[in-house]
Amino acid sequence: MKFMLLIYTDENRINALAPGEFDRLMRECLRHADELRAAGTLLDSQQLEPALSARSLRQRSDKVSVVDGPFAETKEMLAGFNLIEAADLDEAVRIAAEFPWTRTGSIEVRPVRDMDAVRRRVSA
Repeated sequence: MKFMLLIYTDENRINALAPGEFDRLMRECLRHADELRAAGTLLDSQQLEPALSARSLRQRSDKVSVVDGPFAETKEMLAGFNLIEAADLDEAVRIAAEFPWTRTGSIEVRPVRDMDAVRRRVSA
């Protein structure tokens, strides 16, 4: 079963790290990701540019609006993701807990919906 690990970080916590600490955490993260990829558990991963570089779009009454940055007002911003394969939610949570970013934010573990099943259901 596939799970998305959504990695959120708090910029204030990142900026408060001791000099060199972010790089150490990043090395730890990449080492762990390489191990998971070699085992066939990590299917994909990407780090996102800072939230200030984002644009959010909404359409209401046929009018599209575009605003700078993320729409949500929150301390923690989406910083990246890992797409993993795990037997169940408990295993996915265990894998997520091995990444260092729970120290500077949070990791949301969410099952990925089977889009082929959705296509069949809606006859697409």
